[in-house]
Amino acid sequence: MLDTILGTKLGMTQVFSKAGEPIPVTVIKAGPCFVVQKKTTATDGYNALQLGFGTRKQKLINKPLENHLKKANLTTVRYLREVRIADPQEYKLGDKVEAGIFKQGDYVDIRGTSIGKGMAGVMKRYGFSGGPMTHGCTNRRGPGSVGASSFPSRVFKGTRMAGRMGKDGVKVLKLQVIDIREKEGLMIVKGSVPGPKNGFLIISKTGRYVKGKSAAQKSEPKGNK
Repeated sequence: MLDTILGTKLGMTQVFSKAGEPIPVTVIKAGPCFVVQKKTTATDGYNALQLGFGTRKQKLINKPLENHLKKANLTTVRYLREVRIADPQEYKLGDKVEAGIFKQGDYVDIRGTSIGKGMAGVMKRYGFSGGPMTHGCTNRRGPGSVGASSFPSRVFKGTRMAGRMGKDGVKVLKLQVIDIREKEGLMIVKGSVPGPKNGFLIISKTGRYVKGKSAAQKSEPKGNK
């Protein structure tokens, strides 16, 4: 069965456990996704489903994509992603995939793109302490020496320097599903997920060992604040 869905981040809030403890959560618009293409070992060398999610203006859909979507009786999608699956023949083109593939207490891995912060110096980007903040110091926020060796006289690859910060692919592991609201297409997970509001996310059931799964009982939501 499919264990991955596409979605967008709506924002953060909190719910309360039965003991009255606040739980920080992220609300995700999970699905609906549609099966756009099936790939099999016989034709493509591997088994996978291509899922489509979201909508965009029809004028932004080019002719090749329009014909590709017609095979699944779709007119528009915003995102297309492939998901590996053991048996793609269980699904038909155009089938809808909703948040109900998950349930309360599951643990998921979530991939997204971190918030872009533009160009940043070494103090903000890497936590450098900087130079002494004293009269006469000319290197208060600079990186310091980066290539002082006489041989080889060059800057080594990977030296931490100023540059673009953020806008990187980030994967957060083993987040607990606090609640699933299938009618509204919402998923509520414990903790934070990468990216800004309305950022694109890929949510999949974790394949990693989760210690003490009984902890899921402690985080049953009591209500929103």
